[in-house]
This record gives sequence, C-alpha cells and structure tokens, in this order.
Amino acid sequence: MATELHLSFVPVAPQDASELADLRVEAMRESLERVGRFDPVRARERFLSSFTPENTRHIVRSGSRVGFVVVKQQGEGLLLDHLYIRPRHQGQGIGAAALEQVFAEADASGKPVRVGALKGSDSNRFYARHGFELVERGEFDNYYMRPSKNAF
Repeated sequence: MATELHLSFVPVAPQDASELADLRVEAMRESLERVGRFDPVRARERFLSSFTPENTRHIVRSGSRVGFVVVKQQGEGLLLDHLYIRPRHQGQGIGAAALEQVFAEADASGKPVRVGALKGSDSNRFYARHGFELVERGEFDNYYMRPSKNAF
C-alpha cells in the first residue's frame, strides 16, 4: 500500500523535533479536547522529553511531510510510540500504509508490536481494525498488542 500511495519513510534529524511536536499537537487536538485534556504545552513537552531521532521517521507523500512514526525497541518487542498524520491527510490510507511498514519490519524480526491509544480517541478503532488486540486499560490510555506473524 505504501507504494500505491507513493509514500516514503525518511529519517528525521534532531532539528526536526519542534516541527514534529507541533504535528503531534495538531493531530491529537480533537481527541484531547473530546476528553477535556487538551494542553498544547504539555503535549509538546511530553513528546520533546522522549524524542529520539534514531527511532523516528517522517512519512512523506509526493514530497510533503504528512506525518511521522516512532518505533522503539521495548523488551522482546517493538513499541509503536507515535504515529501521527496531519489532519488534512487523514482518511487517505496513509496511517494504514505506515502500519504496514512497521508490521513488515516487526515480522521480519519476529517481534510483536505494542501501542497505546488515548481513551476516547478514534485511534482505538484504527488499531483494532489493523490487527491489534486490547491487552490492558490504564487510567487515560488503552494498550494494544499485535503479535508477530513470523515468530521464531
């Protein structure tokens, strides 16, 4: 699907941090407002405090940065720490194509993928639709796991 959409995944640089934090705030705004927790300063700070360029890639479509993905090693698996698509580019299959890439990498190494989603966010349905299973409910987030399709 990434090929059909003409997507590429490009490494980020440390100086991209502020732009990515802004994109995160833009993408999360509606979900956070819905649950009464929108605080753009806090959302930026949370992202910037754990930003690791080596785990982060821009999602690029037709030369434009339309989102980003952060995947980190966590125990025996992978953590899909962030997947954000600019609101005007949502609903076009970009997030699904990014997940496809993450799954291909996880399956090649035989690793499951874990992700958290804000309760009340549309991302819960998105992750469930793409093969994640609910494994835990926290105070503010739901946590999902997608087993590797090629576990060793």
